[in-house]
Amino acid sequence: MLSALSIRDIVLIERLEIDFSRGLTVLTGETGAGKSILLDSLALALGGRGDAGLVRHGATQGQVTAVFDLAEDHPARRLLADNDIEASGELIVRRVQSADGRTRAFLNDSPVSATLLRDFGERLVEIHGQHDDRALVDEREHRRLLDAFGGLEPQVTAVGAAWSAWRRAVKDRDGHRARIDAARREADYLRASLEELDQLKPEVGEETELATKRHRMMQVEKVAGDLAEAVETFDGPHSPVPTIATLMRTLERKAGSLPGLSESALKPMGEAIDLLESARTALEAALREADFDPRDLERTEERLFALRAAARKHSCTVDALAPLRAKFAADLADLDHGEEKLAGLEAAVGAAEADYAAKARALSTARAATAEALEAAVAAELPALKLERARFIVTRDADPAHAGPEGIDRVEFHVQTNPGTRPGPMMKVASGGELSRFLLALKVSLADKGSAPTLIFDEIDTGVGGAVAGAIGQRLARLAEKVQVMSVTHAPQVAARADTHFLISKEPVPGGEDRVSTRVVELDMPARREEIARMLSGETITAEARAAAESLLAG
Repeated sequence: MLSALSIRDIVLIERLEIDFSRGLTVLTGETGAGKSILLDSLALALGGRGDAGLVRHGATQGQVTAVFDLAEDHPARRLLADNDIEASGELIVRRVQSADGRTRAFLNDSPVSATLLRDFGERLVEIHGQHDDRALVDEREHRRLLDAFGGLEPQVTAVGAAWSAWRRAVKDRDGHRARIDAARREADYLRASLEELDQLKPEVGEETELATKRHRMMQVEKVAGDLAEAVETFDGPHSPVPTIATLMRTLERKAGSLPGLSESALKPMGEAIDLLESARTALEAALREADFDPRDLERTEERLFALRAAARKHSCTVDALAPLRAKFAADLADLDHGEEKLAGLEAAVGAAEADYAAKARALSTARAATAEALEAAVAAELPALKLERARFIVTRDADPAHAGPEGIDRVEFHVQTNPGTRPGPMMKVASGGELSRFLLALKVSLADKGSAPTLIFDEIDTGVGGAVAGAIGQRLARLAEKVQVMSVTHAPQVAARADTHFLISKEPVPGGEDRVSTRVVELDMPARREEIARMLSGETITAEARAAAESLLAG
């Protein structure tokens, strides 16, 4: 419910704070006192179109804040949570209107778009008047209200799930059929390509491995000749080792003739021979390691070039050849075995369609019975509203051609205002006063089903009086047992039914040079009697008017 409304610098309102309660709340006052300003302000807060003209003259901006107290499972809370906005406790809606025409919107102090604010507001408040067309011209809304009246939402959900399953089955079948058709058109190409790739047997990562191996072998090929030449130097006919060894043996025989020769010359020469032998051994080992079969390099290059040629042919990377080979095989398998699979998918489509059709027919049957019940419920309300010769009609066109996630029915609310006239849509057939009374009868019949938690009726009693106004007051009071109801009214019979009564008036602003400001006051019982008496008698309140007001309040 709407628990509080705060308005700053909107039209005639400088500063206004109103606390609301449950039940039926009425707002009364002289014409032009500012009742419409309150509704315009609330509509602005709930996502209505902004207008620089709403800002009070002399102010740079106006602001409206509405506070709502909602059940924890209310859809509005889920909407906030889905948009990462804090959704616990009271819900606060704020709209700032600048004099330059710009607006800003906030939900629980988080800035939001006007679209999100409007979606949020539609879940909280419905504002209805004589010329209000919301929920009346939208066929989908009529169907939703009918389903809400009959408690058919679980069936609608089941139909929606069956519709989705049917659509998925159709998509799977059509996709498979498209793949088969494509494979059939390219069958020869696919078979030739698959045969080529089967012979090639590409592997993911193979290009990198082959390129690395080729590079290593090419580098080894460059140094192998140098290693062989070095080994030849140490091991061939020009090797210094035999010469040094022969010289050492000659000197060893003459070592006795020349003391000290063995330590000063022979020892280093022996070490030199040992080092040269070690170098020769290392060079031979390196040569053996560098040894490779040139045919291996050739085979590696041929494989690498074949893979790259295939990749160029198929306009892909070498690593993509293996997955491409698998795809070609799968496409051919689809072609070879696709008809059997397609038959299965066709059967799945048929089963899903039959399931949807059965659920949609059952829902349509339930809607037919619900339509009769809603017509009867609304008809029971019409006589007291001076519409005893009128009819409320739920037209329902059930056609499989209309199939969708909500079923096969098109639903629209029609009325016949007088016998012998042609029924038609409420907005086209009913006058302003009739429309408001049809709407009230419909809302009372629906009670809290398919309704926002707060309903506001803007002067729906205009043009009626006496018993009809009393009947409107009774029905608003009944409706207020289920949801919060607010009514802007000029009918004392309606005002007398209220749980809370606010008086709206214009008062001069002290020192304001003939400026006036809208003022809202909650009336106690004596003040209510006086206001209702004024509504009955006009400017001069008579004793008879006060007595009549007392009678209305007591009734």
